[in-house]
Amino acid sequence: MKTQGQNNNSSDYSWRFWFTLPIYPFGKRRTIRKEVIENTIWTFDQLQGIFYVVVPIRMTVVKLEEGGLLVYAPVAPTPECIRLVKELVAEHGDIKYIILPTISGLEHKIFVGPFARYFPNAQVFVAPKQWSFPVSLPLSWLGFPLKRTKILPTDSNKTPFGNEFEYEILGPIELGSGRFAEVAFFHKRSRTLLVTDSVVSIPEYPPAIIQLDPYPLLFHARDNGLEVLENTEANRRKGWQRIALFGMYFRPSVLEIPKWGEAFRHAFKAPDRSSKGYFGLYPFRWKPDWKRSFDALRGNGRLFVAPILQTLILNRAPQETIDWANKVASWDFTRIIPCHLESPIAAEPDQFRQAFAFLEKQPSSNSYCLLEEDFQLLKEIDAGLNKTGLVPPAKEKI
Repeated sequence: MKTQGQNNNSSDYSWRFWFTLPIYPFGKRRTIRKEVIENTIWTFDQLQGIFYVVVPIRMTVVKLEEGGLLVYAPVAPTPECIRLVKELVAEHGDIKYIILPTISGLEHKIFVGPFARYFPNAQVFVAPKQWSFPVSLPLSWLGFPLKRTKILPTDSNKTPFGNEFEYEILGPIELGSGRFAEVAFFHKRSRTLLVTDSVVSIPEYPPAIIQLDPYPLLFHARDNGLEVLENTEANRRKGWQRIALFGMYFRPSVLEIPKWGEAFRHAFKAPDRSSKGYFGLYPFRWKPDWKRSFDALRGNGRLFVAPILQTLILNRAPQETIDWANKVASWDFTRIIPCHLESPIAAEPDQFRQAFAFLEKQPSSNSYCLLEEDFQLLKEIDAGLNKTGLVPPAKEKI
């Protein structure tokens, strides 16, 4: 696989509208382009996170048989990103279609309008039942180009790219004040499945986009705030594995939160008290056996549904989700490209379907379960939401 990007011109990866979603790395977003299938599929990785819990966010570009390109889930259109896209345009034809495959993923939605402005001939297709909070606004008010934005029809054959792609829409799943939906795309010629958030796989080593600036990895590799950040391969790996646990569970069972008094005392003595190092504040303490949680989470790189989706979203519509997973698993794909974490993933339909076994009363014997104790915080959040009535309760497994 060919990888391109990684220049050192800071203005080249500037994102001026970072304030629309003010999360790390704010106004500086670097891009790595990877050729997944020669002259056919490319991924564009950027970075996003909170408190240095950083994960890749990914756009996929597919070459069309008739010429031109389809874009699935745009990322921030920085000068670097647009230049890398236009290199493909120069060789393979213009961007013809831009797909927004989610209705709840703000980290995907905010980039569609700005990205589409660079390609005025592209048609924009969005998942149905888009919404905004606190007031539902027209798509044009949310930055989508008025005259060339269309809703994805239920039948993929009714789209101009239906001869090359099939897709299935999950949802919308009603979540009280909001909704969740995802559109999985199947590129028939390359036997590649494109998904947004529904399934992921955790790499053992930190993704390349995160290693461009290893500070977040080193920040989380420490056992306490008094340790010096040492840039070693072992620390990068340790930091990534802890970041993965943070990102999936928020507070896994192997993480302790010290009292604020202790955290502030350590902060005054910390070797790095810069603003970049949060003034020495490091309110985390990992148990000695923390890696067992990571090993259970990774499961040797198997596919799974993120814990937050398992606990707070998809269990609100188990039958609908299983029906969708069955339809997707009827396609003959050999690889999956999600919008986050590992990519591409060598996987077949039965492995995809198995990822949703948590919604079944009697999952198959080869189901790979996550550690129940790591779900504690998410279950507390779920209980709180149920108590307030902000979201509908979970339904029984099927």
